Amino acid sequence: MSWLHHEHSRRKALATATGLIAGAAVPVAAGYPAAASPAGGAATAPSAAAQYANPVLWQDFADIDIIRVGDTYYYSASTMHYSPGAPILRSYDLVNWEFAGHSVPVLDFGSKYDLSGARGYVKGIWASSLAYRPRNRTFYWLGCIEFAKSYIYTAPSVEGPWSRLTTINNAYYDAGLLIDDDDTMYVSYGNTTISVAQLSADGRTQVRAQQVFNTPSSVGTLEGSRFYKINGNYYIFLTRPANGQYILKSTSGPFGPYTMREVLLNLRGPVSGGGVPHQGGLVQTQNGTWHYMAFVDSYPGGRIPVLAPITWTSDGWPVLQLVNGAWGASYPSPLPTRQVAPMTGVDTFDGTTLKPKWEWNHNPDNSKWSVDNGLTLRTATVTNDLYWARNTLTHRIQGPTSTATVQLDHSTMRDGDRAGLALLRDSSAWIGLKRDGGATRVVMVNGLTMDGNWNTTGTGTEAAGANVSGGRIWLRANADIRPGAPRSATFSYSTDGTNFTRLGPAFTMGNDWRFFMGYRYAIFNYATQALGGSVRVTRFELATP
Repeated sequence: MSWLHHEHSRRKALATATGLIAGAAVPVAAGYPAAASPAGGAATAPSAAAQYANPVLWQDFADIDIIRVGDTYYYSASTMHYSPGAPILRSYDLVNWEFAGHSVPVLDFGSKYDLSGARGYVKGIWASSLAYRPRNRTFYWLGCIEFAKSYIYTAPSVEGPWSRLTTINNAYYDAGLLIDDDDTMYVSYGNTTISVAQLSADGRTQVRAQQVFNTPSSVGTLEGSRFYKINGNYYIFLTRPANGQYILKSTSGPFGPYTMREVLLNLRGPVSGGGVPHQGGLVQTQNGTWHYMAFVDSYPGGRIPVLAPITWTSDGWPVLQLVNGAWGASYPSPLPTRQVAPMTGVDTFDGTTLKPKWEWNHNPDNSKWSVDNGLTLRTATVTNDLYWARNTLTHRIQGPTSTATVQLDHSTMRDGDRAGLALLRDSSAWIGLKRDGGATRVVMVNGLTMDGNWNTTGTGTEAAGANVSGGRIWLRANADIRPGAPRSATFSYSTDGTNFTRLGPAFTMGNDWRFFMGYRYAIFNYATQALGGSVRVTRFELATP
């Protein structure tokens, strides 16, 4: 496969309704457990005019696989080199989503994911699949790592604990996992040449595999499989990156033969300046209606989910419901609204564990950080390159614009230490503290860059600085991630938490899609001389606009 195909493959957004109900309108799938009560309490019934707006979530959650278990929806996404990997979101109405957990607790696929001798940027968790198996009431995650091997993780609930079930020495590229009515497990996968594998009853090995479809040259590349059984037919939902969506249908079983139909091509999307909605998956509500969750390329913020209703032709093909010839900016709400934990707000790092909205840049050194009603980051790496620094903790940026503020105690930093708040991607900038010669300065640094092979080409240049005293500071980054110009971010600081001072020039965020992941707010602390220093983060706030 070409690198272009690989990179576009990452545009994998969305869903496998694994365990989809076979009938058109069945209240609850047989064998599915009742979902837990939502945090927000009783549902609010939509009025006849109730609408939702696209994107349903303005954060970077690409390659989504979406399923329903009972009356609860789960959505899995790609995370590349971030750890833990494969986050799972939860919703009760397909519109409001909250973090639930991660399917891959540690990226234990080689030392590069520990930033040990090598780096895993733009590797790791690509398009993968989430499914629920009613027979044993178990969730399954399946993904292919670096075009080499496939891994399956399982858990009794999405919150975990997740553990590796097996490693399969077959590369199920862009896997879609289907658990059939008779409990047989199948995987659809591939780029252009699409294949189906059957797994053993315990899911640990491959029993059979064969090619089922070869994409016509007139279409080009198809990938991003999602595999369904609906009304007795088998469907493989595929993307043509990054501007189309196609579907294959078999009336003769999972191994075909399959016929193809176009679902969308070059369709105008609902995000101004963004790309064509594509990839993703189908899901049926407990009320029998069908919906398609796709993603829109919206750099510098990443790939963000959009939702639209689906109807079916009499001969079993899905039809996307358009608004004035485009993917609608809004549609009637599919279900009563259920409130969930907000994606913005304050985290005081209460308790002794990180919340699932946080992901590390590569695997952390767990001996160098702790949470105990506050986050302590001890220096874990001696380097002058943020891209090599371990224990950099990241949070997705909320669009279209948002502000992140951290309260940081720097009284135990040591000479040579660097700590602060970054806008992290292959072109980065940060505001933070430099401790040198016993003195502490607050600085804004830009010019942190990588090349197309994700090697560091710039470690940063101090663009502005000021002396600070005392042991506590507030650092702030504001990011406008609307696709298109100006893609601007600014940095500021405060010594009292109220009055903020702008520091440094505006930073123009990059929008090259090849890094795939969007910008993130990132909290870091690394040493340039020797380990031993630390900082304590007592508060993080993500606010809009």
